[in-house]
This record gives sequence, structure tokens and C-alpha cells, in this order.
Amino acid sequence: MRFTIEQIKAEHQKVKSGADFPQYIQAIKNLGVSEYTVSVADGNTQYFDTENETTQTGKKYDHLTVSDNLNLEHFKTRLKLHQQGGTDYLTFCNDCAENGVEGWKMDLNKMTCTYFDTEGNEILVEQIPG
Repeated sequence: MRFTIEQIKAEHQKVKSGADFPQYIQAIKNLGVSEYTVSVADGNTQYFDTENETTQTGKKYDHLTVSDNLNLEHFKTRLKLHQQGGTDYLTFCNDCAENGVEGWKMDLNKMTCTYFDTEGNEILVEQIPG
């Protein structure tokens, strides 16, 4: 494992809003992160390196119940607001849960973010601004 959770947390501390996100992605990619997956239910994030070794953060906040009813259009509205710096991370995670988004996977090689529902279906793929 080329990176530690502490190193990733140090980079994440610099993120004040969604607008700071591209710099964060570049910084953790430079540490050796190739992809990571976030669980909306408790914030646990699993990081993978290029050798597919993993490390995870564990639970970051009290459990959120993710709705079984996907509301993709409303989620897209809330996502856009978050990306423009209009909501903080926890608010965004609550928005995900309310709208049936189970989590997301960031692929730092393809520079994509894939959101998925409670069934594991890919519901939205976005390009990460680089």
C-alpha cells in the first residue's frame, strides 16, 4: 500500500466545497489511489491502489437509511447544487440517501464518478473535471 488514510484525510481537509474537488482528486491520485467507493449509509470509503490493495476509513457518521425509491431527477438537482459549493458533504450524503443513491465509485484512471442505487445499478456516470 503506497498511501495511508492519514495522507488522504490531510488532502480532504483542504476541500471546502465541491469546487475544490478536482484538486483533491489529483492530489490523491498522486498518492497512488486508483479508485475508491463511498457508502452513503455510514460514509465508509474504501480506497484501492494500482495493485488492487485496499484500505478503508470505517464509519464516518451516524447511519443514514437509503431510500429504495430512486428519484434520479431530484438527485441530479441536488448534485449540481453540491458541485457548485451550495451544500456541505453531510448534506450531500443525506440528499443521496433521500433520493435512493446507495453510493458512488470514483475511477481515477478513467476520471469518472459512477453513482449507484440500492440494487447496485449504475444510475449516473459523470466525468470528473480535471
